[in-house]
Amino acid sequence: MRKKIIAGNWKMNKTPSEAAVLASEIRNKISDAKCDVVVCPTAVCIPGVVSALEGSSISVGAQNVHFKESGAYTGELSSAMLKDAGTLYTIIGHSERRQYFGETDETVNLRTKAAVDGGLIPIVCVGESLSERENGIMPETVCRQTKLAFLNIQKDDAENIIIAYEPIWAIGTGKTATAQQADEVCGIIRNTIKELYGEDTAEKIRIQYGGSMNAGNAEELLSMPNIDGGLIGGASLKPDDFAAIIKAAD
Repeated sequence: MRKKIIAGNWKMNKTPSEAAVLASEIRNKISDAKCDVVVCPTAVCIPGVVSALEGSSISVGAQNVHFKESGAYTGELSSAMLKDAGTLYTIIGHSERRQYFGETDETVNLRTKAAVDGGLIPIVCVGESLSERENGIMPETVCRQTKLAFLNIQKDDAENIIIAYEPIWAIGTGKTATAQQADEVCGIIRNTIKELYGEDTAEKIRIQYGGSMNAGNAEELLSMPNIDGGLIGGASLKPDDFAAIIKAAD
């Protein structure tokens, strides 16, 4: 049985002081969570959130990581920097980074390898646009993204990577794939991992759903056989809602 994992992507929200308060509120509401719980604040908020969660079972993640260890990359953060700051996870290839900041399948792969080498657990995002779904090329899109993200990743490392299925048309729109639609695509992703690494790895790897999961739909989505958790956006900024999603995962 794969352990569920719920990760909150706070995106560009909360000042450092506000993020520390939010982290404390979440900690107080989910002290007995049975699933893995991760919160991913902006980089400037990481130290305060790590401090607020010290001694709890909640892990901290980053929202991005650079693929070089150091160098002339103004504004970027390496895996070593993030690890030293107290993070355990990092989101990679979120649709917003692909859409607004030039992220490509190639850079997703480079970041994934850098995260693995640096001791971070990647949460690798894949997902189709509305036009790709409507034109029947959703399977090809998510298969390609998955295969390229895992290029040259060894089997033992692959088993620890989290995949987040994010239908782009459901990010921040309030639209949500039905539980059956989400499970179908997560199944396609799992079969892609099976092609790459075999059935054993495919059964071990955890796949989240990341398209507007909330307190109202989490229980149904998380009951699906191929959905092992959620990458939560807006609802992760609301302690009560985030706690309800975690309860559904438990």
